[in-house]
Amino acid sequence: MPTCAARPLNPIQGLVQPEARLHRARGVNASGKKAAAGVTVEGVIFRQFVDDDLGCASYLVGDSEIREAVVVDPAYAIEQYLVAAEQEGVRVVRTLETHTHADHVSGHGRLALEHGIPVSVHSAAEAAYEHEPLEDGQEIVLGEVAVRVLHTPGHRPEHCCFAVIDRTRAEEPWLVLTGDSLFVGDAARPDLAVEAVDGARELYASLQRLLELPDGVEVFPGHVAGSLCGASMSPKASTTIGFERRFNPMLTVAGEDEFVSASALTRAPRPPNLERIVELNRGPFVGAPDALEEQDTLEPPILDVRPAELFGAGHAAGAINVPLARKGFATRAAFVLIDDERPLILASSRDEAEDAARRLRAVGFGELRGYVLHGPETETLPAVEVDELERLLAEDAVEVIDVRELHERDDGFIPGSRNIPYRLVREYGDELKNGRPVVTICESGARAAVAASVLAASGVDARPVLHGGIRAWEERGGSTVGFRRCGS
Repeated sequence: MPTCAARPLNPIQGLVQPEARLHRARGVNASGKKAAAGVTVEGVIFRQFVDDDLGCASYLVGDSEIREAVVVDPAYAIEQYLVAAEQEGVRVVRTLETHTHADHVSGHGRLALEHGIPVSVHSAAEAAYEHEPLEDGQEIVLGEVAVRVLHTPGHRPEHCCFAVIDRTRAEEPWLVLTGDSLFVGDAARPDLAVEAVDGARELYASLQRLLELPDGVEVFPGHVAGSLCGASMSPKASTTIGFERRFNPMLTVAGEDEFVSASALTRAPRPPNLERIVELNRGPFVGAPDALEEQDTLEPPILDVRPAELFGAGHAAGAINVPLARKGFATRAAFVLIDDERPLILASSRDEAEDAARRLRAVGFGELRGYVLHGPETETLPAVEVDELERLLAEDAVEVIDVRELHERDDGFIPGSRNIPYRLVREYGDELKNGRPVVTICESGARAAVAASVLAASGVDARPVLHGGIRAWEERGGSTVGFRRCGS
């Protein structure tokens, strides 16, 4: 991804529609809704943007009277904020970062480079780009709207929450943007930047500080379900302090020690490309991506983003299949690609290729080789049905690779199967291609299909259980065994 110094530009550009919008008229309670349409009303402007693929949320907050706004935790695809600002008739005057993100590339660099918008982040981020440091208790004032900084370390040392105040009503906040601290039904993981126990203790203190807010304060987090920055968060896009105080299991623990024990024992994998993404977000500004061009030649690495059924019926030799239509495309692709690879996208249409490129750039793959819409379909990857798997196992004809995470597998797995999470199978290609044919299996078929394509690209005789998985195996009467680990 290109990096360079900031320069101010004036035009507002972009055509991407925001996914969620919320206005608060002064004297009217706010309520969130999944809609892009709406009429601007006098008062506080508030829009939430949710990336359903990564489970990330970002925000536009402003005052319609003075026509100024800030963007909080922008995605790399900044067009959505420019469109929203134009619709609202406001000027974006600042980017606020709750922290240095580890799972997606921020758009603060593009906003700075392309539109001259300054960036603010807490000094503990040790950001290498030009910025204005945030301090605890500081307020960013937008007319009658104030955004108050609450330093809430835990997920990362620099993490801050932003309490939004409408001074025509009261000095108390009516909502808080909690970033990666408090989620709906969960709390952030503490192990991505510091030792898990140390992070958990800081996070506990930060959550207690948030619980000092009144019950009616609305909570808008930085992530919803689908993100790897938490373990059990809800798909809901917002909540309230009171609801979380009562029902969030991470807030109802007996005390700090119990919280630390629960929080530090994180079982979810770390986000893919983590170190690279952190450095991109902490380093010099990342500029706009190069245009995605159609290519004439088909050379690996090839990322085929068509549905698994189409890929199985025929695909190019050496291609890896991560279907774009499934939620979590970017995360899965980042797990099976190597950091410095420049994949060639194989798609069914240009729009599909552009969508895949946008999502890949969000997780740090800024240098793409382009796309192709057709290729020689010299290879197939036939699916294995559950009843066929039963026969193959009875004949001892295959090795079953369970590609779920270890904690999922512990709940029940096929006896004799081997556990290699799908995100790691690429490392085992040389070992497996000299053995028996492989059948990959997961919970539903999605990860099994990705894993089988990765192994097949490495020369392994691999096929996925595509329709169903372990649960379908059990429903047919197939035997499974469980495993209980010490401390679980």
